[in-house]
Amino acid sequence: MLRAIQILGCSSGFISQRLKKPHSGNGFSLIHSKRSYSSTSLSLRPFWAPKSRSFRVIRMLSTQSESNSDAPSSSSYSVAVHSAGNVHKIKFCQWCGGLAKHEIPDGEEKIRAICTICGKIAYQNPKMVVGCLIEHDRKILLCKRNIEPSYGLWTLPAGYLEIGESATEGAIRETWEEAGAEVEVVSPFAQLDIPLIGQTYIIFLAKLKKPQFSPGPESSECCLFELDNIPFDSLAFSSIFVTLNLYIEDVKSGKIKFHYGIINKRSDMRLIALLLLVQCIIVCKGNILNSWE
Repeated sequence: MLRAIQILGCSSGFISQRLKKPHSGNGFSLIHSKRSYSSTSLSLRPFWAPKSRSFRVIRMLSTQSESNSDAPSSSSYSVAVHSAGNVHKIKFCQWCGGLAKHEIPDGEEKIRAICTICGKIAYQNPKMVVGCLIEHDRKILLCKRNIEPSYGLWTLPAGYLEIGESATEGAIRETWEEAGAEVEVVSPFAQLDIPLIGQTYIIFLAKLKKPQFSPGPESSECCLFELDNIPFDSLAFSSIFVTLNLYIEDVKSGKIKFHYGIINKRSDMRLIALLLLVQCIIVCKGNILNSWE
């Protein structure tokens, strides 16, 4: 059964705490929300925020007909639906090299890059990221990134799907390239859409064919982590944070399920600055109290 969630995320590496275990001085925690019909919801909110001051961060995508999954729940989702992505960065036609103009074609609703010579329209499509969640001896294999973005942070082995390969083939290839591990895909585990940046993550459950792995060129380190020791304060991407929390929740419930969710990712620098200020105040206050004890 699908579990549908919608999460208001933030920039890479800023989500920092694991399910139900927030600590002072960190950004967000993943918490339970109420059940609705047969779906379960998860929400992200600052752990220090009073519950009475609600952040509009979640909308159920119910499996029942009452819920309208097409209706936007926040301004960031509206931008993801109605904007044309990075269309204004397209200056020239990819077919004939002619100068591009940016306007809404007849019968459409979004601004597109249209060639002023041949008239062809450049359509932008989301990219698919595929990867593996590898469990071995009740531990999860993670890779420390050796490249930007999120250099030095931990992630599941994953990357962009290439033309000519299936999603499972891409996930197996990425795992070999990043972790030097040969794996067997067991089943799909999660699909997480990030409309604002035009990405869809598909993560597969997998197992090692051999208990051998080593970092590839894009990784500086590979390691098996017990579930209680996963470095949630050093994860590279919000999608990985969500995926690992969903897996831990499933393990605790005794049943592994397939999950679908939408991450409404936005980088709000004012919010980040505010959170950093709050963190600084908390740390300074703690140091002052400790000095008096």
